[in-house]
Amino acid sequence: MLDIKFLRENPDIVKQNIKNKFQDEKLPLVDEVIALDSESRKTQQEADNLRAQRKKISKEIGALMAQGRKDEAEAKKEEVSKNAARLEELSDKEKELQEQVKKIMMVIPNIIDPSVPIGKDDSENVEIEKFGEPVVPVFEIPYHTEIMESFDGIDIDAAGKVAGNGFYYLMGDVARLHSAIISYARDFMIDRGFTYCIPPFMIRSNVVTGVMSFAEMDSMMYKIEGEDLYLIGTSEHSMIGKFIDTIIEEKELPKTLTSYSPCFRKEKGAHGIEERGVYRIHQFEKQEMIVVCKPEESPAWFENLWKNTVDLFRSLDIPVRTLECCSGDLADLKVKSIDVEAWSPRQKKYFEVGSCSNLGDAQARRLQIRIRKEDGSKYFAHTLNNTVVAPPRMLIAFLENNLMEDGRVRIPEVLRSYMGGKEFLGK
Repeated sequence: MLDIKFLRENPDIVKQNIKNKFQDEKLPLVDEVIALDSESRKTQQEADNLRAQRKKISKEIGALMAQGRKDEAEAKKEEVSKNAARLEELSDKEKELQEQVKKIMMVIPNIIDPSVPIGKDDSENVEIEKFGEPVVPVFEIPYHTEIMESFDGIDIDAAGKVAGNGFYYLMGDVARLHSAIISYARDFMIDRGFTYCIPPFMIRSNVVTGVMSFAEMDSMMYKIEGEDLYLIGTSEHSMIGKFIDTIIEEKELPKTLTSYSPCFRKEKGAHGIEERGVYRIHQFEKQEMIVVCKPEESPAWFENLWKNTVDLFRSLDIPVRTLECCSGDLADLKVKSIDVEAWSPRQKKYFEVGSCSNLGDAQARRLQIRIRKEDGSKYFAHTLNNTVVAPPRMLIAFLENNLMEDGRVRIPEVLRSYMGGKEFLGK
């Protein structure tokens, strides 16, 4: 959420940013919120004047009563009574106007970084760099569920009967591989100085609206019926929420956390949810990383975060590339984002396995996450998040890139201790 003062003083910048994100339908909101904000400030000023006047008159009443001038004191009391009715009316109006301003401000997109390429959607994202040599083997690579089924490692039919489309049972060595990847990713991030955390898997609505846009909320979140609770779509939500309504001492920064959680997503409107696979599903597990830091440090942390994901995938011999997300592909709260994509030898192309985002002070402003300097002054923190690994998609990349011609799957050395010393998955 933008600072209302910034919008008030820079309406043209805000409008151009909206155009850059190809959300022209939101352009009228800028003038609308400026008008509402102006009316709100006028209402507040009148209310403040009446409060000051009431305080002054109250003192005068006390003085008049002390002097025995009761008739004059009663006249002053009547004046206070009239002012009280008007003050109550203004207070209600002020609250209503502030709510209207906040509601509009919540849907006006954050100002994107100047380095972000301008484009309508993900088809215009820009490749930055490739890491590792993408290889297409001489033998045919089966669909990922066929590889899993060859090890009796997945049961989608039974999951469909139990929960419907978008769910699965992982079994045996494939389930063990899934857990091994999560454990390896956890230790990988701990070794890089991040604090490990297992967060709540449900969050309240004020946290949901603090960490994501309304459009994301509608398309992603499952609500618990009858309660003010939502299942998390990623642990970033509850990890950032951990700092809601807090003041962090500047010397304690940065806060660097890595978290494990199951994730639940409606995938509303998503294509491919009916596919017989684990690429786009309603439930999965994930290792995440988040940073809360000073504003001037967030660009450097952004670079560090996506490099962690690249390094992890390369340690597992999986070629990856990075893509700069264009303006139209950025969610409204994001300042800048990079996707990490893994190589699929079967499809002969890359596919998304993680996303790194800098959200500036947007989440901190919504959740009131502030930093206190040594002189006592306060300012809003910057927040960032990045996927370490999400095993369902990682499993696709892992199995395809490590499949051997005889049907076995090679286990990279760094993962073997998590797999009981196994060097291969054998049929």
